[in-house]
Amino acid sequence: MFYEKLDLKLAHKIEERKVAFFFIGENRQMLGLWEVTDGEEFHKGHFAFGVSLKELEKSIGWLKERGIQPTENFFGLNPIEPVVHTWMPAASVYFRDPDGNSLEFITLLDGEPVKTNEILYLSDWRKKYQK
Repeated sequence: MFYEKLDLKLAHKIEERKVAFFFIGENRQMLGLWEVTDGEEFHKGHFAFGVSLKELEKSIGWLKERGIQPTENFFGLNPIEPVVHTWMPAASVYFRDPDGNSLEFITLLDGEPVKTNEILYLSDWRKKYQK
């Protein structure tokens, strides 16, 4: 199953309700997924998984090893390395599940937020804002 490729652990499955719950990380955050049958309306969503910076820097290769293609983010940058949202600051890598939900690995970065809407690659952020 797709979410097990992300190393989420199946916590519980209720067949009659067509729902599965997965534990995320050591703190056992939980993700619940409901099956949608024909005729039901499906609302795509977005979920961000908090990871360490070290994990994020390796995440593009890690996803590809599992047959999951990182996606171009919402800002037109190709998935060649994590991108930085300067207003947080946080770095991210985006990908989709088989249903089209937007998923993200994210880590907060050290440093002060830069109050712009600028999105740039992690390497460029380091050159420009980390002195």
